[in-house]
Amino acid sequence: MSKDPLLQPFQLKHLTLRNRIMTTSHEPAYPEDGMPKERYVAYHAERAKAGVALAMTAGSAAVSKDSPPVFNNVLVYRDDVVPWIQRLTDSVHEHGCAAMIQLTHLGRRTNWDKGDWLPSVSSSKHREPAHRSFPKLIEDWDIERIINDFADAAERMKAGGMDGIELQVYGHLLDQFWSPLSNDLVGPYGADTLENRMRFPMDVIDAIRKRVGSEFILGLRYTADEVQKGGITVAEGIDISKRLTDSGKIDFLNVVRGRIHTDPAMTDLIPVQGMANAPHLDFAGEVKKATGMPVFHAAKIPDLATARHAVSTGLLDMVGMTRAHMADPHIVHKLEAGREDDIRPCVGATYCLDRIYRGGEALCIHNAATGRELTMPHTIQAANKQKVIVVVGAGPAGLEAARVASERGHKVTVFEAAADAGGQVRLTAQSPRRREMISIVDWRVAQCTARNVDFRFNTLAEVNDVTAINPDVVIVATGGLPNTELFETKHGEQAHVITAWDLIARDVQPAERILIYDESGDHPALQAAEVAANAGATVEVMTPDRTVSPDIMAMNFVPYMRSLQDKDVTFTTTRRLLDVVLEGNKLKATIGTDYSDHTYETEYDQVVVNYGTLPLDDLYFELKDSSSNGGAVDQDALINGKPQTIERNDSGTFQLFRIGDAVSARNTHAAIYDALRLVKDI
Repeated sequence: MSKDPLLQPFQLKHLTLRNRIMTTSHEPAYPEDGMPKERYVAYHAERAKAGVALAMTAGSAAVSKDSPPVFNNVLVYRDDVVPWIQRLTDSVHEHGCAAMIQLTHLGRRTNWDKGDWLPSVSSSKHREPAHRSFPKLIEDWDIERIINDFADAAERMKAGGMDGIELQVYGHLLDQFWSPLSNDLVGPYGADTLENRMRFPMDVIDAIRKRVGSEFILGLRYTADEVQKGGITVAEGIDISKRLTDSGKIDFLNVVRGRIHTDPAMTDLIPVQGMANAPHLDFAGEVKKATGMPVFHAAKIPDLATARHAVSTGLLDMVGMTRAHMADPHIVHKLEAGREDDIRPCVGATYCLDRIYRGGEALCIHNAATGRELTMPHTIQAANKQKVIVVVGAGPAGLEAARVASERGHKVTVFEAAADAGGQVRLTAQSPRRREMISIVDWRVAQCTARNVDFRFNTLAEVNDVTAINPDVVIVATGGLPNTELFETKHGEQAHVITAWDLIARDVQPAERILIYDESGDHPALQAAEVAANAGATVEVMTPDRTVSPDIMAMNFVPYMRSLQDKDVTFTTTRRLLDVVLEGNKLKATIGTDYSDHTYETEYDQVVVNYGTLPLDDLYFELKDSSSNGGAVDQDALINGKPQTIERNDSGTFQLFRIGDAVSARNTHAAIYDALRLVKDI
């Protein structure tokens, strides 16, 4: 048996967990009609098969109709959920992994125009800023109803074969009662004493215990320190933890620290890239020390070294590595096999959570198989016949194509015009807060190098370079260059502007008064604004959109605002840059709007345009006539996981494809997904 602390079993009541690594509750937003169907099952089964000890599913499952599925939650208030839960637990148990589920009532953390259009309810009269729903102040009959709903849901989960349940008590209804910041009630559930504030959660626990018995595992994921004036303090959080322990009705404590009522608060509780790893780990250890209870915890624990420290020093009993397992579900098996260096790193981009909070589904920024387990492989299978493959471009798309092709057993050559791999990801990593992104590149380069991929750097590939290798397949992943045209003006490229890339790469120094015109709404504009503001420039970020940087999304938006709001930076929305001309040593910009004919002129020292990229596609078009498929893609085959067999040119000697930004400006995930789903079938 391994001596690694992470691989030691843990006894939780009657349940033996095979190691110390778990995935904590999270809602990937994969349910269909509120049920955890095949896609949901496949997602958790992949991680169970790969060695996780405990899958805490859902994030969270809704117990009541007036807790509508704002995150596409599992609906455990319905009786027809039981067989689907049984399928989920069976699929996880099949691989030796324990299965639990988190239950909740969202309270005010939802929207009234979801689900059945019932008013949200809360112990607070105030809306939650993140979801903006004004709740009804909860009544006695609501409390009775919801207590019964929790008990009903717990009974359904037991009937569905779950090993236990966890109650969500931070930011949701149960916590809204016990936090003094969100309890406006009077009487037995009122805010005047901690006992009264805790009464509702304790009544829920009592009702659940009466339904499921004393042996069924029950725990809480809760905040023991709200880190906000007037909220639950460390001392009160420890008191709450002791009261839960002394009740004798709780089997584990899953500790978090902070609040989630606003985007900044949530980002402190669930840190993103550029923030410290494991910031709340020692605090969780204090709760364990004070209570002696089994303690679980997760908050940016991205690597096994940190997880090992947490267990070996007795801070935690079970370590949550949830985002890490979205990046690589096979962490435990790689640990067991002595292959820690092979683990695909979580880079903290939090593309997964940001997509959920915008109403999407969870996807990993650089593992395109996550959430697509029914169609995309996490483990690449060898091809029946080795082919010669040329990849042009070593950005994320090209590197993923080379990685997958080499794992398939093909002979791969990569041409890259720059001295190093990485493309736009390497540019992104120039910002100190986003340095973790370079691991997307470094991991793929290491994987390719281990499989003898031939990298040819500082080589601007031409047709003869490619054809000299006699390839069977050519994949053009040359990316793009910034577009400096203005929308529908017909002016062509603007002679007097620079690009966001110029500032991020420090190829151009910031001037005194700068306009950063953001037509794309993605990271480069705000990255450039940081560079300029940190240099002391006066910066105006302008967009024709209704909001600033809509593609950055909630949690990644927070660090930018924290960096920029104390500097001379202003934000202008619904304004469109129409023209830029040089007048003396100033740039005169003509500004308009999509909403009227209003225009005005103003002067800047520097105008920066962020308007996506235009494909670097010359080589692709030069190769088209020599290819067998003329660059054409069978989209049905691509979507359905079948090989590309289009023949448009009998004399063509190779198949030709282009991927990533060499096709059109998108993002890192799209580039990697392009490569994976194409090359896995070559």
